[in-house]
Amino acid sequence: MEYENKLVLAPMVRIGTLPFRLLAAEYGADITYGEEIIDHKLVKCDRRLNEKIGSIDFVEKGTGSVVFRTCDEEKDRVVFQMGTSDAVRALTAAQMVCKDVAAVDINMGCPKSFSVSGGMGAALLTKPDLIHDILTTLRRNMSIPVTCKIRLLKSSQDTVELARRIEKTGVSALAVHGRKVPDRPRDPAKWSEIADVVASLSIPVIANGDVFEYDDFQRIKVATGTSSVMVARGALWNASIFCPKGKLPWEEVKREYVRKVSFS
Repeated sequence: MEYENKLVLAPMVRIGTLPFRLLAAEYGADITYGEEIIDHKLVKCDRRLNEKIGSIDFVEKGTGSVVFRTCDEEKDRVVFQMGTSDAVRALTAAQMVCKDVAAVDINMGCPKSFSVSGGMGAALLTKPDLIHDILTTLRRNMSIPVTCKIRLLKSSQDTVELARRIEKTGVSALAVHGRKVPDRPRDPAKWSEIADVVASLSIPVIANGDVFEYDDFQRIKVATGTSSVMVARGALWNASIFCPKGKLPWEEVKREYVRKVSFS
């Protein structure tokens, strides 16, 4: 997995499932993140080969629910994003999927209560020692890349200091959402503060926030100094945002998505 000069589909809960990831890749996404999966949930699963549709399913014991689904077609580009607050449990979960994905990412930016109340997501931003424990444990025991995704902290200096600590764990890349925890989607992403992180690290930084058109990829690259960009809502509204020739009509994109859902 290489992280330089990439267009990336962001992790989105209930959205980043296999059909949507395949759709984004078809339109030009180089790397596709799955929706956040909580480590507690994954460790209760069995890995099964779904011969009917050719997928690899992680199925919850007892309920039969598919918690995570992938396939060989996306193996070299799909990132498994995990919600966790414990290094040992995170490693147990990551080792279950490591042969079926290209990389593992730790969610350190989700501000939603279901994550924060469990000590996951953005709650980790105030626990640098735990961040170090989780990332170093994964790095020392995994043969695939380990990354994480954060939000901005109260000051740019605080964000840079945390990013430097994260870099020292040996992660392959860092994704930075240009908003702070209290910010809402309507608040402009602070690209200048992402630029401060990019200038301070030697590992690839993936910039995320306010990318809604293909031209925005270049705009955020210029503004932040990064070469890789992650898009969430822009892809949700029209997955063909990754097309260099411009977005396709929404109805056409919808039909292609339905076709992929029917086969996966």
